[in-house]
Amino acid sequence: MESRDCAKAIYYDQLCAVEPKFPFSENQLCLTFTWKDAFDKGSLFGGSVKLALASLGYEKTCVLFNAAALASQIASEQNLDNDEGLKAAAKYYQLASGAFGHIKDTVLSALNREPTMDISPETVGTLSHIMLAQAQEVIFLKATSDKMKDAVIAKLANQAADFYGDAFKQCQYKDNLPKEVLPVLAAKHCIMQANAELHQSILAKQKKRFGEEIARLQHAAELVKTVASRYDEYVSVKDLSDKINRALTAAKKDNDFIYHDRVPEVKDLEHIGKAALVRATAITPPLSQKFTDLFEKMVPMAVQQSMSIYSQRKAETINRLVGTMREATNLCNGVLASLNLPAALEDLSGDSIPQSIAEKARSIVQQGGLQSIEQLIRDLPELLTRNREILDESLKMLDDEETTDNELRTKFNQRWNRTPSGDLYKPLRAEGANFRNILDKAVQADQVVKDRYNTHCDMIALLCKSESELNAAIPSANPTKTLQGSEVVNVLRSQLAQLDEIKKERETLEGEIKAVTFDMSITFLTALAQDGAINEEQLSGSQLDQLYGAYNQRVQASLRTQEELLGQVQTSHQEFSSLKQSNTEANQREEVLKKLASAHDSYVEISNNLREGTKFYNDLTEILLKFQNKCSDIVFARKTERDELLKELQQSIAREPSAPSFNVPAYQSTPAAPAGGPTPAPRTVFQQQPQQAQQQPQAKPQPPARPPPPSFTPQAASMTPTSAPPTGPPSSNPPPMAPPSQAQGPPYPSYQGYPGYFQMPMGYNPYAYGQYNMPNMPNMPNVPYMPYQANQGQGGYPAAPPTGQPYPGYPQQPPQQQPYYPQQ
Repeated sequence: MESRDCAKAIYYDQLCAVEPKFPFSENQLCLTFTWKDAFDKGSLFGGSVKLALASLGYEKTCVLFNAAALASQIASEQNLDNDEGLKAAAKYYQLASGAFGHIKDTVLSALNREPTMDISPETVGTLSHIMLAQAQEVIFLKATSDKMKDAVIAKLANQAADFYGDAFKQCQYKDNLPKEVLPVLAAKHCIMQANAELHQSILAKQKKRFGEEIARLQHAAELVKTVASRYDEYVSVKDLSDKINRALTAAKKDNDFIYHDRVPEVKDLEHIGKAALVRATAITPPLSQKFTDLFEKMVPMAVQQSMSIYSQRKAETINRLVGTMREATNLCNGVLASLNLPAALEDLSGDSIPQSIAEKARSIVQQGGLQSIEQLIRDLPELLTRNREILDESLKMLDDEETTDNELRTKFNQRWNRTPSGDLYKPLRAEGANFRNILDKAVQADQVVKDRYNTHCDMIALLCKSESELNAAIPSANPTKTLQGSEVVNVLRSQLAQLDEIKKERETLEGEIKAVTFDMSITFLTALAQDGAINEEQLSGSQLDQLYGAYNQRVQASLRTQEELLGQVQTSHQEFSSLKQSNTEANQREEVLKKLASAHDSYVEISNNLREGTKFYNDLTEILLKFQNKCSDIVFARKTERDELLKELQQSIAREPSAPSFNVPAYQSTPAAPAGGPTPAPRTVFQQQPQQAQQQPQAKPQPPARPPPPSFTPQAASMTPTSAPPTGPPSSNPPPMAPPSQAQGPPYPSYQGYPGYFQMPMGYNPYAYGQYNMPNMPNMPNVPYMPYQANQGQGGYPAAPPTGQPYPGYPQQPPQQQPYYPQQ
């Protein structure tokens, strides 16, 4: 089984890939992950310690813990009698050490709160040292199997003893780890030290230092003797002890009869060097070789946010350019309508419908006339009501859940230790207030459109009538045929044609501006990869200037040209008016024609505004549905969290000691004890039924007293087999024991002043160990190979909202859409 391709590694890689692309937090995408403490086995009245957090970093930490545990289990199951098994074991122990070390460095920043004991920096740091010690021991076994030089093997064994010592020191005061750990680590340290002395003694013999050989063998024999006498319950050193004793007997015999070399003191022996050939594997995702990013096309959150702001800037730029052109066109139409142009030039006969007015009338009829506008106006209140209802229902869900949370917080006080709903919902409420403000502005814009329609509806209705009815409604005037073909008329017509050309050019230009597209995600991704951050304002401003700079210049040129032409038109119209015969009938006819031209322009603008308003309400409905779904999701997650917390509080309250109160009759009360005598224990009296009292007048025998629970002290692991338990009753008030000022080493032979002397530190390996020459011990009950295997369960993502939830979808960040604003 390859750990790099296991499901845990693939899942961890997927979490790392998806983390920067989704806003995982309590107030955005709220996914709660629940894990139980790996080393806490719970109690009779409650389960093991667990922690639930809405943090993807917490999920990554726990999954990596399990992956490290799996790697250590794979290593422990390797066959260490062949070269392939030794290589694989060393590889996976180093991988596990690196994973635990990575958790140690990142867990506090990933959680932003106190973690459970199993993933605390102290615990995982100890586990990392244990894995590294086992990897070094595997290297020692491989060197022994490959028959390398004794000097190298001695250094490898001495380094392994050093690693076990570091682990022992870190683990010495950790109460959450199983009690078997301390003696196993102490034994491993002694065994590795003994192996180092054994191989160093062979090197001394080769150099004809027979006294040093005997001293090292004697030290090694005392080390394994300590292990055999104190830790034989966990490891066996019989083979190593026999090997050392045989070598020591032969060395003493040769020295007594042949060499007569002086045997030095252990403290005078030369220090054995160390050679560390293992190191923790760095954790750099992806861990799996077969990993495929399921969300590869999604960009990181920083890029998404930048893209959202860029889209707003782009929309503002387009709206500004298009709005400027539309305002200019409306101004032009208003000026021409006030001058009754071009109708005044076409109405030289004085009794027929001007061609421009006839075309305007036909255009209104083709677009649906009054009926289309009135239908759009009738639809707006229904769309508005639908949006208001969605928004009100969304905020009501938040209000109801917050009310329940406040009631429970008042009831349980400090026990209700979760984030207040009022704090959690602030971003959502701000978003809802923004939506309500948008709706209020939209209502004002609707009213402006309705008022304008009411102002022009009579003239619009006139334009919708037949040609004969329209001609009859327009007053007649004296003919002015004398102006036909005059220079002033020709100039005016030319100027009006130029204005029409400008308006057509603006329509084309508006389409071009709206059609401009550019993918800024590549630019933002490149900036994020190079600089580690995105300067959105600078990048967006530069790109928008590049895309729309030329269009802005064309729009300004169009405005300047129109301004010049309108000035010329006004001058020419004054000349035309002075040549035209003026009377009351002509003035009335011209006034009606002006109103008809203005009514057509108003009809077009009102129709556009109403269609934009309808589209606005429909688009806003989709956004509000997503907002409602977001509120529903977080309320559902909060309800799930609330139910779990209530269940835990009920269990906690049930486990609290409670002494029932019984009212004892006065005639059954115990008389006062004599002065100086002991105070008798109060009796609990249970009242019986009358018949039972007659049949059983004697008191019911009480069961024997419950024995006190067994106590365990850290020193119990280091007691020698020959030590006898204390006799006599235990003292009710034992003297308090202060912890030692520094980590205490195991009771193995040591000599102060010896260069190789090591003040034994302690640590823990939660995985099983084998014989003295194996890096793992036999699988014992309740001591899994995997430190994070027992009682593990991931708190699943809250299920989908109940059937009937009408609004699917979930926006990352609803766009701030502005209501349309008609021209007044």
